[in-house]
Amino acid sequence: MPTTPIHTTMNQFVAAGDELLIGGLPISRLAERVGQTPFYAYDRELLRSRVAELRSTLPDRVKLHFAMKANPMPAVVGYMAGLVDGIDVASAGELKIALDAGADPHEISFAGPGKRISELRQAVAAGVLINIESFREIDLLAGISRELGLPARVAVRVNPDFELKGSGMKMGGGPKQFGVDAERVPELLAKIGELKLAFEGFHLFAGSQNLKAESICEAQQKSYELALALSRHAPSPVSFLNLGGGFGIPYFPGEQRLDLTSIGKNLEQLSQSAKVDFPGASLVIELGRYLVGEAGIYVSKVVDRKISRGQTFLVVDGGLNHHLSASGNFGQVIRKNYPVAIGNRMNAGNNETASVVGPLCTPLDILADRMTLAVAEPGDLVVIFQSGAYGASASPQRFLGHPEVIEILI
Repeated sequence: MPTTPIHTTMNQFVAAGDELLIGGLPISRLAERVGQTPFYAYDRELLRSRVAELRSTLPDRVKLHFAMKANPMPAVVGYMAGLVDGIDVASAGELKIALDAGADPHEISFAGPGKRISELRQAVAAGVLINIESFREIDLLAGISRELGLPARVAVRVNPDFELKGSGMKMGGGPKQFGVDAERVPELLAKIGELKLAFEGFHLFAGSQNLKAESICEAQQKSYELALALSRHAPSPVSFLNLGGGFGIPYFPGEQRLDLTSIGKNLEQLSQSAKVDFPGASLVIELGRYLVGEAGIYVSKVVDRKISRGQTFLVVDGGLNHHLSASGNFGQVIRKNYPVAIGNRMNAGNNETASVVGPLCTPLDILADRMTLAVAEPGDLVVIFQSGAYGASASPQRFLGHPEVIEILI
Protein backbone atom coordinates (compact mmCIF):
# COMPACT_ATOMS: atom_id res chain seq x y z
CA MET A 1 0.00 0.00 0.00
CA PRO A 2 1.43 3.43 -0.90
CA THR A 3 2.43 5.69 1.96
CA THR A 4 1.48 9.32 2.37
CA PRO A 5 3.03 12.06 4.51
CA ILE A 6 1.05 13.04 7.57
CA HIS A 7 -0.81 16.28 7.00
CA THR A 8 0.80 18.05 9.95
CA THR A 9 4.26 19.43 10.63
CA MET A 10 5.17 15.89 11.72
CA ASN A 11 6.50 14.91 8.31
CA GLN A 12 9.01 12.48 9.80
CA PHE A 13 6.14 9.94 9.87
CA VAL A 14 3.97 8.56 7.09
CA ALA A 15 0.65 6.73 6.91
CA ALA A 16 -0.44 3.74 4.84
CA GLY A 17 -4.15 4.03 4.30
CA ASP A 18 -5.67 4.93 7.65
CA GLU A 19 -2.74 3.57 9.65
CA LEU A 20 0.17 5.57 11.00
CA LEU A 21 3.44 3.74 10.39
CA ILE A 22 6.23 3.65 12.94
CA GLY A 23 9.27 1.52 12.40
CA GLY A 24 7.53 0.31 9.24
CA LEU A 25 4.63 -1.19 11.19
CA PRO A 26 0.98 -0.05 11.19
CA ILE A 27 0.09 1.43 14.55
CA SER A 28 -2.67 -1.11 15.23
CA ARG A 29 -0.32 -4.02 14.65
CA LEU A 30 2.34 -2.41 16.80
CA ALA A 31 -0.16 -2.01 19.62
CA GLU A 32 -0.96 -5.72 19.38
CA ARG A 33 2.75 -6.52 19.46
CA VAL A 34 3.30 -4.39 22.54
CA GLY A 35 0.35 -6.14 24.18
CA GLN A 36 -1.21 -3.15 25.90
CA THR A 37 -1.72 0.57 25.85
CA PRO A 38 -0.54 3.14 26.73
CA PHE A 39 3.00 2.94 25.39
CA TYR A 40 5.83 5.06 24.04
CA ALA A 41 7.47 3.97 20.81
CA TYR A 42 10.81 5.33 19.61
CA ASP A 43 11.89 4.86 16.00
CA ARG A 44 15.57 3.94 15.77
CA GLU A 45 15.79 4.94 12.10
CA LEU A 46 14.66 8.46 12.99
CA LEU A 47 17.29 8.56 15.76
CA ARG A 48 19.97 7.43 13.33
CA SER A 49 18.96 9.91 10.63
CA ARG A 50 18.90 12.84 13.07
CA VAL A 51 22.47 12.09 14.18
CA ALA A 52 23.54 11.65 10.55
CA GLU A 53 21.98 15.03 9.67
CA LEU A 54 23.95 16.68 12.45
CA ARG A 55 27.17 14.93 11.45
CA SER A 56 26.79 16.32 7.92
CA THR A 57 26.39 19.85 9.31
CA LEU A 58 28.80 20.01 12.25
CA PRO A 59 32.55 20.41 11.74
CA ASP A 60 34.53 17.20 12.16
CA ARG A 61 36.30 18.63 15.19
CA VAL A 62 33.05 19.19 17.12
CA LYS A 63 31.98 16.23 19.22
CA LEU A 64 28.32 15.35 19.65
CA HIS A 65 27.12 14.36 23.12
CA PHE A 66 23.70 12.96 24.06
CA ALA A 67 22.17 14.49 27.20
CA MET A 68 20.40 11.36 28.34
CA LYS A 69 18.05 13.13 30.74
CA ALA A 70 15.92 13.74 27.66
CA ASN A 71 15.30 10.01 27.35
CA PRO A 72 17.05 7.61 29.74
CA MET A 73 15.34 4.43 28.49
CA PRO A 74 18.22 1.91 28.56
CA ALA A 75 17.59 0.63 25.04
CA VAL A 76 17.60 4.19 23.67
CA VAL A 77 20.78 5.08 25.56
CA GLY A 78 22.45 1.91 24.33
CA TYR A 79 21.52 2.70 20.73
CA MET A 80 22.55 6.35 21.00
CA ALA A 81 25.88 5.43 22.61
CA GLY A 82 26.83 3.79 19.34
CA LEU A 83 25.95 6.90 17.32
CA VAL A 84 27.30 9.83 19.33
CA ASP A 85 30.70 10.70 20.77
CA GLY A 86 29.73 10.90 24.43
CA ILE A 87 26.94 10.83 27.00
CA ASP A 88 26.05 13.53 29.52
CA VAL A 89 24.47 12.29 32.76
CA ALA A 90 22.83 14.10 35.65
CA SER A 91 22.76 11.48 38.42
CA ALA A 92 24.41 8.28 39.56
CA GLY A 93 21.36 6.43 38.25
CA GLU A 94 21.92 7.82 34.78
CA LEU A 95 25.65 7.10 35.10
CA LYS A 96 24.88 3.42 35.71
CA ILE A 97 22.65 3.26 32.63
CA ALA A 98 25.32 4.92 30.48
CA LEU A 99 28.04 2.56 31.70
CA ASP A 100 25.79 -0.47 31.27
CA ALA A 101 25.09 0.73 27.72
CA GLY A 102 28.79 0.54 26.95
CA ALA A 103 29.54 4.26 26.81
CA ASP A 104 33.22 5.11 27.09
CA PRO A 105 33.76 6.51 30.64
CA HIS A 106 36.30 8.99 29.26
CA GLU A 107 33.50 10.48 27.13
CA ILE A 108 30.88 10.66 29.91
CA SER A 109 30.36 13.95 31.72
CA PHE A 110 28.37 14.35 34.94
CA ALA A 111 26.49 17.58 35.70
CA GLY A 112 24.04 18.55 38.43
CA PRO A 113 23.83 21.22 41.12
CA GLY A 114 23.41 18.91 44.11
CA LYS A 115 25.65 15.90 43.66
CA ARG A 116 25.73 13.66 46.71
CA ILE A 117 29.05 12.52 48.16
CA SER A 118 28.25 8.95 47.12
CA GLU A 119 27.64 10.13 43.55
CA LEU A 120 30.95 11.96 43.44
CA ARG A 121 32.73 8.83 44.66
CA GLN A 122 31.05 6.74 41.96
CA ALA A 123 31.99 9.28 39.31
CA VAL A 124 35.66 9.39 40.36
CA ALA A 125 35.79 5.59 40.53
CA ALA A 126 34.28 5.34 37.05
CA GLY A 127 36.76 7.84 35.64
CA VAL A 128 34.15 10.19 34.14
CA LEU A 129 34.44 13.95 33.80
CA ILE A 130 32.71 15.80 36.64
CA ASN A 131 31.29 19.25 35.95
CA ILE A 132 31.94 21.21 39.14
CA GLU A 133 28.97 23.37 40.12
CA SER A 134 30.07 24.79 43.49
CA PHE A 135 33.04 25.37 45.76
CA ARG A 136 31.72 22.57 47.99
CA GLU A 137 32.45 19.97 45.34
CA ILE A 138 36.14 20.86 45.08
CA ASP A 139 37.02 19.91 48.66
CA LEU A 140 34.91 16.75 48.46
CA LEU A 141 36.54 15.65 45.22
CA ALA A 142 40.03 16.32 46.54
CA GLY A 143 39.34 14.08 49.53
CA ILE A 144 37.73 11.35 47.41
CA SER A 145 40.66 11.44 44.99
CA ARG A 146 43.14 10.92 47.84
CA GLU A 147 41.07 8.11 49.38
CA LEU A 148 40.64 6.22 46.11
CA GLY A 149 44.08 6.97 44.74
CA LEU A 150 42.47 8.11 41.49
CA PRO A 151 42.53 11.46 39.72
CA ALA A 152 39.30 13.43 39.86
CA ARG A 153 38.70 14.64 36.30
CA VAL A 154 36.90 17.98 36.46
CA ALA A 155 35.50 20.74 34.29
CA VAL A 156 33.92 23.92 35.59
CA ARG A 157 30.29 24.52 34.79
CA VAL A 158 30.04 28.26 34.32
CA ASN A 159 26.93 30.30 34.97
CA PRO A 160 27.50 32.96 32.30
CA ASP A 161 26.55 36.59 32.55
CA PHE A 162 24.23 36.20 29.54
CA GLU A 163 21.31 33.95 28.60
CA LEU A 164 20.16 32.18 25.45
CA LYS A 165 17.65 34.61 23.96
CA GLY A 166 14.31 33.05 23.09
CA SER A 167 15.00 29.78 24.88
CA GLY A 168 12.10 27.82 26.31
CA MET A 169 14.02 27.15 29.50
CA LYS A 170 16.80 29.50 30.62
CA MET A 171 19.68 27.75 32.41
CA GLY A 172 22.25 30.51 32.52
CA GLY A 173 22.47 34.24 33.18
CA GLY A 174 21.31 35.96 36.36
CA PRO A 175 21.02 34.07 39.65
CA LYS A 176 20.92 30.32 38.92
CA GLN A 177 21.38 27.09 40.86
CA PHE A 178 23.45 25.77 37.95
CA GLY A 179 27.20 26.19 37.77
CA VAL A 180 29.49 28.81 39.26
CA ASP A 181 28.95 32.49 38.52
CA ALA A 182 31.43 33.58 35.85
CA GLU A 183 32.93 36.31 38.04
CA ARG A 184 33.86 33.73 40.71
CA VAL A 185 35.37 31.17 38.36
CA PRO A 186 38.95 32.55 38.57
CA GLU A 187 38.84 32.00 42.34
CA LEU A 188 37.49 28.49 41.79
CA LEU A 189 40.20 27.68 39.25
CA ALA A 190 42.89 28.77 41.68
CA LYS A 191 41.52 26.36 44.27
CA ILE A 192 41.35 23.54 41.72
CA GLY A 193 45.03 24.11 41.00
CA GLU A 194 45.89 24.30 44.69
CA LEU A 195 44.18 20.95 45.40
CA LYS A 196 45.67 19.40 42.26
CA LEU A 197 42.45 18.18 40.70
CA ALA A 198 42.71 17.08 37.06
CA PHE A 199 41.28 20.18 35.37
CA GLU A 200 40.14 19.65 31.78
CA GLY A 201 37.94 22.56 30.78
CA PHE A 202 34.59 24.31 30.86
CA HIS A 203 30.92 23.56 30.47
CA LEU A 204 28.52 26.36 29.50
CA PHE A 205 24.80 25.77 28.95
CA ALA A 206 22.76 28.95 28.59
CA GLY A 207 19.32 27.54 27.75
CA SER A 208 17.25 24.97 25.89
CA GLN A 209 14.41 24.54 23.38
CA ASN A 210 15.41 27.36 21.05
CA LEU A 211 14.23 27.53 17.44
CA LYS A 212 16.20 30.67 16.50
CA ALA A 213 19.51 29.82 14.86
CA GLU A 214 20.84 33.34 15.31
CA SER A 215 20.26 33.18 19.08
CA ILE A 216 22.06 29.84 19.32
CA CYS A 217 24.99 31.16 17.30
CA GLU A 218 25.22 34.24 19.51
CA ALA A 219 25.21 32.12 22.67
CA GLN A 220 27.90 29.82 21.26
CA GLN A 221 30.07 32.79 20.34
CA LYS A 222 29.67 34.39 23.76
CA SER A 223 30.31 31.05 25.49
CA TYR A 224 33.50 30.58 23.52
CA GLU A 225 34.72 34.09 24.31
CA LEU A 226 33.93 33.66 28.01
CA ALA A 227 35.75 30.33 28.14
CA LEU A 228 38.75 31.91 26.41
CA ALA A 229 38.87 34.70 28.98
CA LEU A 230 38.53 32.29 31.89
CA SER A 231 41.16 29.94 30.47
CA ARG A 232 43.81 32.52 31.34
CA HIS A 233 43.21 31.62 34.99
CA ALA A 234 43.16 27.84 34.43
CA PRO A 235 45.72 25.65 36.22
CA SER A 236 46.35 23.65 33.03
CA PRO A 237 45.49 23.89 29.32
CA VAL A 238 41.87 23.41 28.30
CA SER A 239 41.24 20.04 26.67
CA PHE A 240 37.41 20.06 26.86
CA LEU A 241 34.99 22.85 25.98
CA ASN A 242 31.28 22.10 26.13
CA LEU A 243 29.38 24.91 24.41
CA GLY A 244 26.01 23.50 25.45
CA GLY A 245 23.09 22.89 23.15
CA GLY A 246 19.75 24.62 23.16
CA PHE A 247 18.56 23.23 19.81
CA GLY A 248 14.76 23.12 19.88
CA ILE A 249 12.11 21.13 18.03
CA PRO A 250 8.69 22.38 16.89
CA TYR A 251 5.75 21.43 19.07
CA PHE A 252 3.03 23.96 18.35
CA PRO A 253 1.28 25.51 15.31
CA GLY A 254 3.39 28.11 13.55
CA GLU A 255 6.72 26.77 14.81
CA GLN A 256 9.32 25.81 12.21
CA ARG A 257 12.16 23.34 12.43
CA LEU A 258 15.55 24.76 13.32
CA ASP A 259 17.75 25.62 10.34
CA LEU A 260 21.18 24.13 11.04
CA THR A 261 23.01 25.85 8.20
CA SER A 262 24.14 28.99 10.03
CA ILE A 263 24.84 27.01 13.21
CA GLY A 264 27.17 24.73 11.29
CA LYS A 265 29.00 27.70 9.77
CA ASN A 266 29.33 29.39 13.14
CA LEU A 267 30.76 26.24 14.72
CA GLU A 268 33.19 25.89 11.84
CA GLN A 269 34.51 29.38 12.56
CA LEU A 270 34.81 28.61 16.27
CA SER A 271 36.57 25.31 15.60
CA GLN A 272 39.10 27.12 13.42
CA SER A 273 39.68 29.69 16.18
CA ALA A 274 40.06 26.88 18.71
CA LYS A 275 43.02 25.48 16.79
CA VAL A 276 44.90 28.55 17.99
CA ASP A 277 43.11 29.38 21.25
CA PHE A 278 42.61 25.83 22.55
CA PRO A 279 45.06 23.59 20.67
CA GLY A 280 44.24 19.95 21.20
CA ALA A 281 40.92 20.67 22.91
CA SER A 282 37.65 18.93 22.07
CA LEU A 283 34.70 21.20 21.30
CA VAL A 284 31.43 19.59 22.39
CA ILE A 285 27.78 20.20 21.59
CA GLU A 286 25.41 18.68 24.14
CA LEU A 287 21.95 17.81 22.81
CA GLY A 288 19.05 15.84 24.24
CA ARG A 289 15.61 16.84 23.04
CA TYR A 290 16.88 17.64 19.55
CA LEU A 291 18.29 14.14 19.11
CA VAL A 292 15.35 12.10 20.38
CA GLY A 293 12.26 14.30 20.69
CA GLU A 294 10.87 13.91 17.19
CA ALA A 295 11.56 10.16 17.02
CA GLY A 296 8.98 9.21 19.65
CA ILE A 297 5.22 8.89 19.93
CA TYR A 298 2.89 8.25 22.85
CA VAL A 299 -0.05 5.96 22.14
CA SER A 300 -3.17 5.53 24.25
CA LYS A 301 -6.52 3.91 23.58
CA VAL A 302 -9.94 5.53 23.65
CA VAL A 303 -11.96 3.89 26.44
CA ASP A 304 -14.97 6.22 26.38
CA ARG A 305 -16.54 8.88 24.24
CA LYS A 306 -18.53 11.49 26.13
CA ILE A 307 -20.55 14.54 25.17
CA SER A 308 -20.81 17.14 27.91
CA ARG A 309 -22.94 20.18 27.16
CA GLY A 310 -22.02 20.06 23.52
CA GLN A 311 -18.31 19.33 23.94
CA THR A 312 -16.84 15.99 22.86
CA PHE A 313 -14.39 14.26 25.19
CA LEU A 314 -12.32 11.25 24.19
CA VAL A 315 -11.32 9.54 27.43
CA VAL A 316 -8.12 7.52 26.97
CA ASP A 317 -6.29 5.03 29.18
CA GLY A 318 -3.24 7.25 29.78
CA GLY A 319 -2.77 10.85 30.79
CA LEU A 320 -0.52 13.31 32.56
CA ASN A 321 0.79 10.49 34.74
CA HIS A 322 2.61 9.24 31.63
CA HIS A 323 3.01 12.42 29.57
CA LEU A 324 3.16 15.42 31.86
CA SER A 325 4.59 17.74 29.21
CA ALA A 326 1.77 17.08 26.72
CA SER A 327 -0.73 17.99 29.44
CA GLY A 328 0.89 21.43 29.66
CA ASN A 329 2.10 20.94 33.23
CA PHE A 330 5.83 20.71 32.52
CA GLY A 331 6.92 24.30 32.19
CA GLN A 332 4.34 25.77 29.82
CA VAL A 333 3.11 29.21 30.86
CA ILE A 334 0.14 29.05 28.50
CA ARG A 335 -1.11 25.55 27.67
CA LYS A 336 -0.77 24.59 24.00
CA ASN A 337 -1.61 21.35 22.25
CA TYR A 338 1.09 18.97 21.10
CA PRO A 339 0.48 17.49 17.62
CA VAL A 340 -2.15 14.76 18.05
CA ALA A 341 -3.88 12.35 15.67
CA ILE A 342 -6.12 9.29 15.71
CA GLY A 343 -3.45 6.82 14.65
CA ASN A 344 -5.74 4.28 13.00
CA ARG A 345 -7.85 6.93 11.22
CA MET A 346 -5.13 9.01 9.60
CA ASN A 347 -6.99 9.58 6.32
CA ALA A 348 -10.55 9.55 7.61
CA GLY A 349 -12.72 12.11 5.92
CA ASN A 350 -14.96 12.91 8.88
CA ASN A 351 -13.48 15.20 11.50
CA GLU A 352 -14.73 16.83 14.66
CA THR A 353 -13.56 19.13 17.43
CA ALA A 354 -12.75 17.01 20.47
CA SER A 355 -10.71 17.08 23.66
CA VAL A 356 -8.55 14.12 24.66
CA VAL A 357 -8.49 13.54 28.40
CA GLY A 358 -6.92 10.90 30.60
CA PRO A 359 -8.41 8.66 33.29
CA LEU A 360 -7.11 10.63 36.27
CA CYS A 361 -9.43 12.30 38.73
CA THR A 362 -8.10 15.82 38.13
CA PRO A 363 -9.10 18.55 35.66
CA LEU A 364 -5.40 18.94 34.77
CA ASP A 365 -5.48 15.63 32.90
CA ILE A 366 -5.95 17.05 29.40
CA LEU A 367 -3.78 15.77 26.54
CA ALA A 368 -5.49 17.72 23.74
CA ASP A 369 -7.93 20.57 24.19
CA ARG A 370 -10.56 21.22 21.51
CA MET A 371 -8.52 19.93 18.57
CA THR A 372 -9.70 18.98 15.10
CA LEU A 373 -9.40 15.19 15.03
CA ALA A 374 -10.85 12.30 13.09
CA VAL A 375 -14.10 11.09 14.66
CA ALA A 376 -12.99 8.43 17.14
CA GLU A 377 -14.71 5.67 19.04
CA PRO A 378 -13.69 3.39 21.93
CA GLY A 379 -10.84 1.15 20.81
CA ASP A 380 -9.25 3.75 18.52
CA LEU A 381 -5.64 4.80 19.13
CA VAL A 382 -4.70 8.39 20.01
CA VAL A 383 -1.13 9.32 19.07
CA ILE A 384 0.81 12.25 20.51
CA PHE A 385 3.80 13.20 18.38
CA GLN A 386 7.06 14.89 19.46
CA SER A 387 7.11 12.54 22.46
CA GLY A 388 10.63 11.15 22.37
CA ALA A 389 11.97 13.53 25.03
CA TYR A 390 10.88 14.30 28.58
CA GLY A 391 8.05 11.80 28.47
CA ALA A 392 7.88 8.74 30.71
CA SER A 393 10.80 9.67 32.97
CA ALA A 394 9.54 13.25 33.43
CA SER A 395 6.02 12.22 34.47
CA PRO A 396 4.45 11.28 37.84
CA GLN A 397 3.76 7.67 36.94
CA ARG A 398 2.62 6.64 40.41
CA PHE A 399 0.03 9.41 40.66
CA LEU A 400 -3.36 7.92 41.58
CA GLY A 401 -2.09 4.36 41.26
CA HIS A 402 -2.60 3.79 37.54
CA PRO A 403 -0.34 1.34 35.68
CA GLU A 404 3.05 2.57 34.52
CA VAL A 405 3.67 3.08 30.83
CA ILE A 406 5.60 0.72 28.55
CA GLU A 407 8.44 1.98 26.35
CA ILE A 408 9.74 0.28 23.21
CA LEU A 409 12.51 0.98 20.71
CA ILE A 410 11.54 -0.18 17.26
